[in-house]
Amino acid sequence: MRLFIKLILPTALAAVLVAGCGGSNAAVSSNDIAVVGKIHVTQAAFNALLDQQKQSAGTSFPKQGTAEYEAAKSKLVTGLVQQAERTDRATSDGIKITDQQVDARLKAIKKQYFNGDEAKYQAQLKQQNLTDKEVRDDVRSTLVNEALVKEITKGVKVSDSDVHDYYLQHSQQYAKPQTRDVRHILVKTKPTADLVYAQLKSGNTKLWCSLAKKYSQDPSSKNNCGKLTVSKGQTVPGFDQVAFSEKTGVVHAPIHDSTYGWFVIEPLSIVHPRSTTPEKQVAATIKAQLEQQQKNQAVTTWITGLTKAYCGGKIKYQVGFKPSPDPCASTSTSSTST
Repeated sequence: MRLFIKLILPTALAAVLVAGCGGSNAAVSSNDIAVVGKIHVTQAAFNALLDQQKQSAGTSFPKQGTAEYEAAKSKLVTGLVQQAERTDRATSDGIKITDQQVDARLKAIKKQYFNGDEAKYQAQLKQQNLTDKEVRDDVRSTLVNEALVKEITKGVKVSDSDVHDYYLQHSQQYAKPQTRDVRHILVKTKPTADLVYAQLKSGNTKLWCSLAKKYSQDPSSKNNCGKLTVSKGQTVPGFDQVAFSEKTGVVHAPIHDSTYGWFVIEPLSIVHPRSTTPEKQVAATIKAQLEQQQKNQAVTTWITGLTKAYCGGKIKYQVGFKPSPDPCASTSTSSTST
């Protein structure tokens, strides 16, 4: 994908196509790297994409003639062919993208990323060795992909029953553990821990604040008088044991943890009981999640079927451009190569 488009136009079916149209079963010309259905994938399209990859990668891009270069080349060809399949299918399905739609999307892009400044947009094109036409072609492909996704997923429905079943099956995900308010001071050595403990046993909040700020190694609580709220099972074992079993308002003798050091801990509140987030509070989130999962699956299934359909003799490659591995090798049919 061109760097410019990669930065600003991520899509569900991301790929790039700059291709001309031809007749059904058209032959591969000297200007093509492949013909997919009625779509000619041109050498110029491949070269432009390759140049962008080289510019993006710099000196790390593999040298021509190496296995790494051939792998990169195959990846580019595969992406171009896959987008050609989608464009060809979109045409067959009556999906048409108008120049006005392209203009509107490009205008939105310029507004979002260049504050509507045409000079800045042109400077970006120059920096990335792109033309306005190439960007428009990419925008058109993006709009084709979006239209296809909309068509493919229009039948996706998630019922209240689906949401309820998911909630029950993932009940632990919505369970909140016991919590308790505590204050603590974390230090590196036992002598320092004993010193802090001796002062805090009969100390007050003001003393906690000054000692925490002076000694504590915990940045999240040292400037808050050592106070924090902890969840059961989410702190180190020794801390967890003191926090959820000791009396409120009693400073516990220093405990040691091999990773962090020495803790002086005082529970401040009762132990707040375990609770569960009500289904109605998370129903909308669950529904959106399930819808997206079903849409992703619908798109994946559609792409798999599309690949199989075009591998049945609807792809012709120029000599030297058949990708390796060939996506058609994993289907029950095979593509035709010239």
